[in-house]
Amino acid sequence: IMNYTFSNLLGASYRGGNLLIKDNVLLSPIGNRIGQVDLVQSTSSALPFENLKQIRTTAVSPDGTLLLSIDVDGRALIINRKRSVLLQHFSFKESVTCAQFSPDGRHVAVGVGRLVQVWVTPSLEKQFSPMQLHRTYGQCHSDITDVSWSPCGRFIAASSKDITIRVFSLDPIPNYDPPTLAGHKDAIIGTFFSSPELIRQCKATQRDPPVMFSLSADGALHCWGYVEAEEGLFNLDNLSAQRRKKRQFDVKKQEREEEVGGEEERRQESKRAKKKAKVEGKEEEEEEEEGKEAEENSVKTNEEDTISEPSPSVSASSPASNELSFPYLAGGKWFLVAKHYLNARGGAQVSCYDFHPTSGLLVIGLTYGIFDLYQLPEFQNLHTLNISRERISSVAFNQTGDWIAVGCAKLGQLLVWDWRAEGYVAKQQGHSLDITTCAFSGDGALIATGAEDHKVKIFQQATGFCFVTFKEHKAPVTAVQFVPSGHAVVSASLDGTVRAFDLVRYRNFRTLTSPSTAVQFVSLSVDPSGEIVCAGTQDTFQIFVWSLKTGRLLDILAGHEGPVGGLAFCPAAAGVPLLASCSWDKTVRTWEVFGGEALAGGGLADVMRHSHDVLAVAYRPDGKQIASATLGGQIYFWDPREAVLESTIDGKRDIRGGRLTSDRRSATKLNGGAGCCFTSLVYSADGSFLVAGGSSKFVCVYDVQDKVMLRRFQVSANRSLDGVLDVLNSKHVTDAGPLQLIDHDENEGDAAAADLVAGLKDKSTAANLPGSGGGVASKKMPVLKTRSVALCPTGKAWAAATTEGLVLFTDDVAAAFDPTDLAEDLTPMACHAALVAGAFQRALLIALRLNDATLIQRCVFAPPPKQLMALAAGLPLVHIPVMLKHLAMQLPQS
Repeated sequence: IMNYTFSNLLGASYRGGNLLIKDNVLLSPIGNRIGQVDLVQSTSSALPFENLKQIRTTAVSPDGTLLLSIDVDGRALIINRKRSVLLQHFSFKESVTCAQFSPDGRHVAVGVGRLVQVWVTPSLEKQFSPMQLHRTYGQCHSDITDVSWSPCGRFIAASSKDITIRVFSLDPIPNYDPPTLAGHKDAIIGTFFSSPELIRQCKATQRDPPVMFSLSADGALHCWGYVEAEEGLFNLDNLSAQRRKKRQFDVKKQEREEEVGGEEERRQESKRAKKKAKVEGKEEEEEEEEGKEAEENSVKTNEEDTISEPSPSVSASSPASNELSFPYLAGGKWFLVAKHYLNARGGAQVSCYDFHPTSGLLVIGLTYGIFDLYQLPEFQNLHTLNISRERISSVAFNQTGDWIAVGCAKLGQLLVWDWRAEGYVAKQQGHSLDITTCAFSGDGALIATGAEDHKVKIFQQATGFCFVTFKEHKAPVTAVQFVPSGHAVVSASLDGTVRAFDLVRYRNFRTLTSPSTAVQFVSLSVDPSGEIVCAGTQDTFQIFVWSLKTGRLLDILAGHEGPVGGLAFCPAAAGVPLLASCSWDKTVRTWEVFGGEALAGGGLADVMRHSHDVLAVAYRPDGKQIASATLGGQIYFWDPREAVLESTIDGKRDIRGGRLTSDRRSATKLNGGAGCCFTSLVYSADGSFLVAGGSSKFVCVYDVQDKVMLRRFQVSANRSLDGVLDVLNSKHVTDAGPLQLIDHDENEGDAAAADLVAGLKDKSTAANLPGSGGGVASKKMPVLKTRSVALCPTGKAWAAATTEGLVLFTDDVAAAFDPTDLAEDLTPMACHAALVAGAFQRALLIALRLNDATLIQRCVFAPPPKQLMALAAGLPLVHIPVMLKHLAMQLPQS
């Protein structure tokens, strides 16, 4: 149990923030973590690093090595994505709205409030402060909305809420004043530069090439051109396309008139020139030859200089270099080339965008769940797709421009669309509300989840993908469980139905209901044979028993005086067909469901009384012990055959979590953990330890025999959730109450921040009073707690249904010791004998299976250097992590 580490976060595909695709891997923020979806292998995982709060902005370097994740408060993590190593924690001191790496990856530009900051990215060398500030630009009068780098990496365009665009230079340029471009009538969503390929295409068709584009929320796309200093004077005649053409025509006409009028003078001059040419002919030919050689040499040197290190003077003065590279944006003038307007449907506005420079494709996401694909600079609509009715939060292209990633934060929807083939590459949608229950299949390959959004989802543990969703329930799902054969899953809901879903044909093949009045089911259990299904109710305090094959109601067990919160069948190994039930009436009851005559009399076997309401119950795999959790935070262990209490664990201090925002006292002084209790229990496969989760941020693991806590896992460190911090900052408390509970419109006008808040809104308190719009309670942060825990039958993983999603912990293979890999002949003596006999491969394998550091060290240094390559090639993949770990330990001593 000590080797379990965080593995994945399921059930929450997308929670807001910008999407990225790098090397066919989709990077999506999931709360305060970064999720990775391999679009080629069809697998998903989550990085093991956590930001302090909800992630708002992410950026990845051009080579895909560095990943920058920034939360809503401006605290950032710098991650080596390829090696999965955290390099540095960093804070920008203020909320960051956008970030982008330079084309060469040496700098990163971020929008921090009204400032644009350029930082030097970390290098491979060890530094005390890897992130160093290069320059800060403060000319904007409002918050920055987007930043973009020019293809040459020497200029930065920044758009702000003051509806203007400014172009800054990376390095100081003498007499350069950043230009301000205006003309939009609504908030600017983003600005981006054109590409050299796009400029070359426009020049080939005799059109003014757009150097930069800007997109506003009302769907206006402005194309900005640029005139360099060598192209003439900067006046209105020169900056207007039509006037410039007319002026060029007038100049040519004037030149023709001058040629006709001065024809006679030219003839006379030519005669005089011929006479002088006879005398000075030889000298002029020599001078011309020398001049040509000098010009050729100067052109060659200029070309070499522009290729090696482009300078402002060369790029601005050499027209040949301008055609092959991006224009130098200093010393010239900007002008508006064209305006395009989006065909908004039903008043929809632009919410996000992404531009693919190589192909000139622009994808625009709208507030009504539609995204359009356009070809620039013509602004030709190529493709349109409607994915939902909610606001699209983010869109992103892959490297080739064939795939488009689309995310909707409100629905938790994430999909990748191939617009050329018109098909889905990947499509995932998490639960839009909290997950209430989870369960593993018999072989541990599948995980079933039920949530308050009335849906049941089935995930593959190996890939992390949801491959089927059942939507037949009309109310929150309260319990799910696989049948022992693994071919079906059964779920209970507050809509008064228990449904069985076929995992082969993916259909609801059985619906079990109450024959008389409508009831609400809150607990569920399936017997070891898979023939009997039992469900406990919340309002009538009864237990209904059905036959899964026929769907017929067999019996109704009555006796509880409170809601039946948990059910558990005795395992088949015990041989006693008992059903254990727990209730809020402070009792745990066992029932003889297959008791024949006893069944007709109610089937009650024994009653085990507690001092508090009982919330959860679980059978040990051998059937010789029952564990029950109460509202007081205690765990009771009973002998089911004699109904005798064996021992108890007082776990209220173990599960006590952080302090809530509304708490008037600290977490350590809150009545020793009042209100903290366990709501879900599960035994391990061998019954040696018990996993318990409840109303806090912790999941506790107890040793069943010694009754001690072995380890306590914290399911999340996301401070955007309530109940995470143990000590609150007093500066956030005012006379009117905590700042988090006061509606002061902090995110007014910021759609991206509104998406993040929508993903974490406490929906249970969204409508307190009629006409109040939710009031103060609607601003409450959801409390971090664990609704259900499930342990994989193989013991390799366990899952917790939390406020953030389904948190999956798996066993660390590198640190685990697998006793099943041993045999009687695998001993230290056998390892020594193999070394003496010269069988170095066998000796090393024995040492790795024994996981003995001394033996491994001896087996590594004993073979001759010539055989090391053969030893390394013969190592199985399972032993490579252990081998690398021991080699790393020996490096400082070698």
